[in-house]
Amino acid sequence: MKYLIACSADGLISYISFDFGGRTTDKTIVEELTFLNLLEPGAEVMADRRFKHIADQLATIKNHLVRPPSVLSGQKSSKEVVKEAKRIASLRIHVERVTSRIRDFAILQSHATIKLSLVKYLDLIVQIVCGIINIQDYLNK
Repeated sequence: MKYLIACSADGLISYISFDFGGRTTDKTIVEELTFLNLLEPGAEVMADRRFKHIADQLATIKNHLVRPPSVLSGQKSSKEVVKEAKRIASLRIHVERVTSRIRDFAILQSHATIKLSLVKYLDLIVQIVCGIINIQDYLNK
């Protein structure tokens, strides 16, 4: 199963989708959900490389996809590019910590096997896990 889970810059989980089959593409998930419509104009969205296709969708609703600057081989980066890369990396750590905390729950580990009788409860399980994560200490402690 796959979920689209969004978090704020400080690591608070702010959106949880319903489940999708494991072979559903990330592009299909974003297109089928109303997540992008929930964003305020001017919002910056950080996403994995797999989500680069949403840049155009975000632009149409006056939002921006934040990704690390591309570095061409053999080309020196300007100070501004290096600063931006560090800023993005410092925020990206929060996303990785949220993902890690979700994976701390055995039932939600990558490639975990769950009983077929529990699949119908998986959306609720993910919501509860994310709620628990939200009431834990800040991610940067």
